[in-house]
Amino acid sequence: MTTLAAAWAWLTTAAHWSGEDGIGHRLTEHLLLTGAGLALSCLIALPVALVLGHLGRGGALAVNLANAGRAVPTFAVLVLLLLGPLGPHEPWPTVVALVLFAVPPLLTNAYVGMREVDADVVRAARGMGMTGRQVLARVELPLALPLILTGVRVAAVQLVATATVAALAGGGGLGRIITAGFNLASTPQVVAGAVLVAGLALLVEGLFEAVRALVPAGARSGGGP
Repeated sequence: MTTLAAAWAWLTTAAHWSGEDGIGHRLTEHLLLTGAGLALSCLIALPVALVLGHLGRGGALAVNLANAGRAVPTFAVLVLLLLGPLGPHEPWPTVVALVLFAVPPLLTNAYVGMREVDADVVRAARGMGMTGRQVLARVELPLALPLILTGVRVAAVQLVATATVAALAGGGGLGRIITAGFNLASTPQVVAGAVLVAGLALLVEGLFEAVRALVPAGARSGGGP
């Protein structure tokens, strides 16, 4: 039996889907970690990016500071948090590490999206008597939405992959299946865990692409890959 066939056999074994160490439980943990990290990252990064993009000041500094966080390995941050005051309060060390990892793409894409809105459109809106808040909410935000959604998609997919690292520091999620496979010297289990993570990342990617397709055509033409 090949490794892939053995991995498929492992995935299709009913016993591996139940219990605290089962796929179902680990998948739920992974989704909760990813969802919590993404939600908190959006709450932190998007308001800052939208306001700075609207004002046109301070954005470059904020983006550079956020991107500086990418130089710090996520696993190192996770270990430091586990050794610190958050250590006993799992899953918060993992969530905080994921937030630090997700903020840069969210902040960068949202800020760039706001700054790429056609200045003539903004001036026309102001000429019609719109207030700053109205311009932000009715003109800039809809036109920047494609790049904002791109940032959210990139962050979500990255978090699905990065949350796997939590298992190396004792956290939950699908990474526990992979680490358990290494501990048992079970290559099929390791491959099965990797397939689950890759499949979840592709599913998240597809969901965000479907949401992006629902954005009105006029807004999609405003920018974004």
